[in-house]
Amino acid sequence: MVMWQVWLIIAGFCFILEIITVGFLVFWLAIAAIITAILSLFIKSIIVQTAIFVILSACLILLTRKFVNRIGKNDNTITNVNSIIGKEALVIKEINPLSGSHGQVKVNGDLWSAICSSDETIEVGSKVKILKIDGVKLIVEPIKFCQKETV
Repeated sequence: MVMWQVWLIIAGFCFILEIITVGFLVFWLAIAAIITAILSLFIKSIIVQTAIFVILSACLILLTRKFVNRIGKNDNTITNVNSIIGKEALVIKEINPLSGSHGQVKVNGDLWSAICSSDETIEVGSKVKILKIDGVKLIVEPIKFCQKETV
């Protein structure tokens, strides 16, 4: 078997391994193996080819580490339903913990069942802050010193 074929097999193995793993490290080894495969057509020494592979791999990993970290960084973007936590909502149906029924609030154009975090009754038209989500209902608290809006 000719060395350029060996380097291509190594590259293929590295690409498959990259697909299986979650990191972005083995990809650069595959790229270095492809470049080494091309250079092996002109360089016959296996030691020199291996040195080229190691140096290319190290350079590619070191030069792109900052870029890859920036792309892969978890910016903790809140998505979906959790994005409404901390937002204000408008009370559409009175929230009265004493009556045992849930109130209703409107947030981002959607209607939600809501209960108050305290034993306080919140009138229709009041604004509330969403504290958390419990199943399909919002846990809210009244926002003090705000004027009521008409529904």
